[in-house]
Amino acid sequence: MNQYTADLANCKGLPSEPGRAALQVCAITSRAASPDRFGPQVDLQPVIDVQGTGLKPSNFNPVALREVYQAIIHSKPDVVHFTGPHLWNPILLWLMRRAKIPTIHTIHDLDPHSGASYGRLLYVWNNSIKRLADHILVHSQAYRARLIAQGVAADRVTYAPLLHLFMSYESEQALQNRLPHIPTNPTECQTPFALFFARLESYKGIDVLMAALRQLDGNSQMRVVIAGKGDIQPLLNGGLPGNVEVRNRQIGDQEAIDLFSNCSVVVLPYLDATQSALIAAAYFFCKPVIVTRTGALPEYVIPEETGWIIEPRNSSALVDCLRWAFNDLAGLARMGQTGHSWYVAQRRLERHALQLMYDYVGRTKPAVDVEAKQLQGKMHVNDR
Repeated sequence: MNQYTADLANCKGLPSEPGRAALQVCAITSRAASPDRFGPQVDLQPVIDVQGTGLKPSNFNPVALREVYQAIIHSKPDVVHFTGPHLWNPILLWLMRRAKIPTIHTIHDLDPHSGASYGRLLYVWNNSIKRLADHILVHSQAYRARLIAQGVAADRVTYAPLLHLFMSYESEQALQNRLPHIPTNPTECQTPFALFFARLESYKGIDVLMAALRQLDGNSQMRVVIAGKGDIQPLLNGGLPGNVEVRNRQIGDQEAIDLFSNCSVVVLPYLDATQSALIAAAYFFCKPVIVTRTGALPEYVIPEETGWIIEPRNSSALVDCLRWAFNDLAGLARMGQTGHSWYVAQRRLERHALQLMYDYVGRTKPAVDVEAKQLQGKMHVNDR
């Protein structure tokens, strides 16, 4: 969530178009937030402590709630954007309404992931957000349609693609102006590999990936790197296939950049999901993806042009995609280039959609000179 908040803050802290001044951005976040994710133009205020998900009951602290509220009021925002879930956000939304400060809230998950500890609490919390926030941001066109079907007015919901990357502000800036090198013929890739990059959790389909890899075991031309934190042992179901390398730890920026730069394809065999910024990361590094038909993942893939869409739990379909991928590395390179073009175009659309959203929500504030606001306004970002 820290990375998502930082990307929004960084984007709004830069001019959105020629001749337009950047907004002043204050990001009130947790003390565990990595400051290197935020650009120097962002006023970063880490004021709270959060352990795990913000919907965890132990994170509800009245003293911390008061500190967050006071920090928001002190920043004198024109718009407050709550970018992540927390039990106290409905209270803060109500307080912002009393203070006549317009609010935006991102809703990431309309349904809980399988095995999530908060379960049905998410539905109650989402209903509170839908009722109290002035505007809602989602990262799926299907989820926007679903909210509208549930009674949320269409002009209160904005869709924008989820495109943030995974690295520090400086690392991202250094990479933005150069296209990663992608081999265009098999001789440049002596040891091609597929990449699974995520926190290791059961709903991400690692057991399905393992089943597929056992069918590929013994093929020296195919290997997979699984990189991320989490307990992998319960997910192995029969041991680790010989064609798999596991990096079971927190992956730093440079190691992650190396993995995405050198892999051949990125695999997301999720059993259920809302969306994933890893598709955008793969495209940024000119890599195609294999995703499952769950949540918003298919919205981010052009079949057989930027990647493949398979059904969840279908290890045979995953094997077929991997075999095709490893047998046509030049084709993968072409798909990667198409994916990168998609990313660049969608990044422009994302920034335009967000600018329209902030302008629209900001105009709901009484007695505000809209033209002056566009040039001098402040936006507040809160990820908890």
